[in-house]
Amino acid sequence: MAPRPAWKGYLKLSLVTCAVELTNVVTHTEKVSFRILNRKTGNTVKRIYVDAQTGKPLEDGDEIKGYELDDGDFVHIEEDEIEAVQIESSHTMSLDGFVDKASIQQIYLDTPYYVAPADKVSEEAFAVIRDAMAGKKMAGLARIVLYSRERPVVIEPLGKGMVLTTLRYDNTVRQPDSVFGEIKAVKTDQEMTDLAELIIDKKKAKFDPSKFDDKYEDALLELIRAKKAGKKAPKAQATPKPSNVVNLFDALKKSLSSDSGSTKASSAKAKPAAKRAKPKAAAPKRKSA
Repeated sequence: MAPRPAWKGYLKLSLVTCAVELTNVVTHTEKVSFRILNRKTGNTVKRIYVDAQTGKPLEDGDEIKGYELDDGDFVHIEEDEIEAVQIESSHTMSLDGFVDKASIQQIYLDTPYYVAPADKVSEEAFAVIRDAMAGKKMAGLARIVLYSRERPVVIEPLGKGMVLTTLRYDNTVRQPDSVFGEIKAVKTDQEMTDLAELIIDKKKAKFDPSKFDDKYEDALLELIRAKKAGKKAPKAQATPKPSNVVNLFDALKKSLSSDSGSTKASSAKAKPAAKRAKPKAAAPKRKSA
C-alpha cells in the first residue's frame, strides 16, 4: 500500500509548472508504542478537554481555537477560518533561487520528504526540472505551507525523483558561538593528534544505514516478551560509565593497540610507534586538564 502524501500541490520553475506530492521519508510504524491504561481496570483511557475554570468536560464541538492577547483576552478563531487562509506557498512551491546544497549548514536542515510527480501529465516537466538541477549540481530554494506553517525548503534531485528538506528559520537556530563560546582554546600535542588520526584511519568505514540497529528498541521488546510470558522483567545489565582520561597519551596508545584487528594493521602501526619511542619518557607530563 502506497504511503499517503503529506502534501499535494505544484512545483514551479519560472513558467514551467508540474503537479507534485510530498511523502514522508521517515516512518515510525515499526517502533514500539505504548497506550495509557487504567491500572485498576486494565482499560484504555482517553483524553478529554476540560474547562479550566469550571472543571467540566466539553461536549463535542464546544472547543474552539483562541489567540491570547496581551491583556489576557482571546480572539476566537474557527477551523474553517484557518483553512481559508491561503497564500501562494499553500499550493505552489516556486523555485526562486539555487544554491550548492553543501553551502547550507547542517544546523538549518530539518525534515526530509520525497517529491514525486502527482500524475502522468506532470512527469515530463518534473523530469526536466530535476535533470536541469542535476546537470548544474544545484539545489532549489522555495517555500511551502506545511502543517499550518510556512517553511523555507531546499529541493534537490534524488534518483528518478527529488528530495525536499524543510529548513529552520534563522531566528529559531542557536548559533554555535552561543554554546561553544565558553570553550577555551587548547593547543593540542601533535604526537597525540597523530595517534588519534591513526585510530580514525583504522575505523574507516562506508556509510551503511542497514547496519544500524536500535538496541534500546530490542531491550524494550525483550521486556514485553518477558512480561507477556508471565516472567519477571529482565535484569538490567550495568554498563560501565566512562571516566575522565588521566593520561591522554597512554589512553590513545591503548586505544590503538586494542583496536588492532589484523597483523597488517599492527605492522602498519609499528613504524609510527618506533618513531614515538623517545617522547615516551615524557608521557607523565601529558595529563588532561
